[in-house]
Amino acid sequence: MSNISENLKIALGNADGYDGAPRMNRQSELDLAGKIVIITGASRGVGKQAALDFARRGANVVLAARTVVQDSSVPGTIGETLEQIEKAGGQAIAVATDLALETDLAALVDAAVARFGGVDILVNNAAATQGEIWGKPFLQLTREEWLYQFAVNVHAPFTLTQLVVPIMEKRGGGRIINLSTGSGEVFRMPEEPVKLGAIGGFSLAVPGYYASKRALDRFGNCMAPELHAKNIAIIGLHPGLVATELVAIRVKEKGLDDSVAVPMAVPARMIVYFAACENPSEYTGRLFWAEREMADMKISF
Repeated sequence: MSNISENLKIALGNADGYDGAPRMNRQSELDLAGKIVIITGASRGVGKQAALDFARRGANVVLAARTVVQDSSVPGTIGETLEQIEKAGGQAIAVATDLALETDLAALVDAAVARFGGVDILVNNAAATQGEIWGKPFLQLTREEWLYQFAVNVHAPFTLTQLVVPIMEKRGGGRIINLSTGSGEVFRMPEEPVKLGAIGGFSLAVPGYYASKRALDRFGNCMAPELHAKNIAIIGLHPGLVATELVAIRVKEKGLDDSVAVPMAVPARMIVYFAACENPSEYTGRLFWAEREMADMKISF
């Protein structure tokens, strides 16, 4: 494996740094048939893959994303995801949602309730990762761009959580799964690895993205006890470097070595696992790394 790939593993979470903490124990998975799942960022990538996986398990899926009409710069729309689910015999709706707009977030939850009768699982998958914000030097980053990262990556999950918790509580409980990025808790090391500024031609200097995702991690940590009393688990999942459509574009543009990238099916499978596991209280308030946890628990697709 190249030095670039080794550095990328360190930057995004290195299983070789395991410090002897207890490994994960696999739980039985409950039936998801009829469960109602909201997934943000469902037009492509991990969100789309998870949506397809939930639908195959019989869940009713609410697809949220901004991309309704095909964008020439990136593939995928929520309409395409909906079409694939329906062709396979699943149930879903697509709701055009700008996560930076509070009105859109309320409309998303309202649509889930109107169509399927409630919400059982919320997957906060979407993140602001496109455009010039990614890799823009700190001193060139505008306040507006900084705030937008927090609006999408932290404030949207906050608002959606507030909206769905009363609904979940009335239904007897629920699950909230937040997609994160490499953070200290996930590495099982005494200290977090030194943050790299770049790997080859691929910039990792994205202060708004990393800072906002760390805030999302802490939000889950802080909310876990309160939500546990309502039989609601909130779980953070670090997907690692994933072979998504956007990564493929950056590989082509920047010459990134993607040999350590995992298939989208890996984090998607772990999202479904945490949504279906028999005793989510074991995991609530914690942050996990998809590839490592899947290997530890010997979970298959």
